[in-house]
Amino acid sequence: MSFEAPFVLLALLLVPAAAAAYLLADRAGERAAAAFATPATRPSVAPVGPGWRRHAPMAAYALALAGLIAALARPQATVAVQEQRAAVVLATDQSGSMRATDVAPSRLEAARAAARDFLDDVPEELAVGAVFFDRAVRGVVPPTLEREALRERLDALRPLGGTATGNALAAGLRLLERRRRDSDGKRAPGAIVLLSDGVSTQGRDPLDAAREAAAAGVRIYTVTLGTAGGTIEEPRPGGGTRLRPVPPPDTETLDEIARITRARAYTVSDRLELDRIYEELGSQISTRPEKREITGAFAGVAGLLLVGGGAMSLRWFGRLP
Repeated sequence: MSFEAPFVLLALLLVPAAAAAYLLADRAGERAAAAFATPATRPSVAPVGPGWRRHAPMAAYALALAGLIAALARPQATVAVQEQRAAVVLATDQSGSMRATDVAPSRLEAARAAARDFLDDVPEELAVGAVFFDRAVRGVVPPTLEREALRERLDALRPLGGTATGNALAAGLRLLERRRRDSDGKRAPGAIVLLSDGVSTQGRDPLDAAREAAAAGVRIYTVTLGTAGGTIEEPRPGGGTRLRPVPPPDTETLDEIARITRARAYTVSDRLELDRIYEELGSQISTRPEKREITGAFAGVAGLLLVGGGAMSLRWFGRLP
């Protein structure tokens, strides 16, 4: 929480000053009462004292004063609000190493399932597009509010070949820039979620593509999928199968892509963790933080405290202090 006029909060010093003045007046009243009646006769003069109740109304008034001062400082709370024209492009690696089973049932199946859940969970107002790539870009779906074409393309994913990460990022950036031009020339919020499991082996340098995205104001969230011990099963020349190790994920490059674009990098080694990350990313991309003034709430609570203090005083003492 923040305040638009924080200097007004200096007036809160009035609260302890008022409390000190009240305590001094209360002690003066006690001394006057002691002079009026001796300790021996006091039970017969005032058999039942008000106890804590005599302080309760003033405590409510003090809290009300603090609330009114805070309201005058115009408090603000940061809340998440829905982005109206936001778009995200899922750039999904479908290279041959995505057949590895170190992420059950396989890296590709885990990525496919997480992307489906992402489509199911994000708000309907969020336009979602996709780029699918191996050694080249194999499929492109422009950002749209319709999800069916994306689901069909996800079902058609087949792992094959090398990895052209830079080309995929450039294709995703073009999709977002085209959408921005279609939005009356205004820059619509956009982001890319890159999921990959290996080193970029072909095409343009992914870091150059990341710098281009950063210059365009597009963040690239990276998800590095897999472990250092990934293997794929392949046939032997003479029959049977063998397990062939695949190169470890290139976490260093994907971390740098996220850093350049002021986004966040994730490293994933199991399906449940991938689902959680996609859910978190859907929430981040589809909303934006916005400050909302909550002066009315502070003023309302202060008003209730004032009414409560007055009600207590009338109920117990038959007068207002």
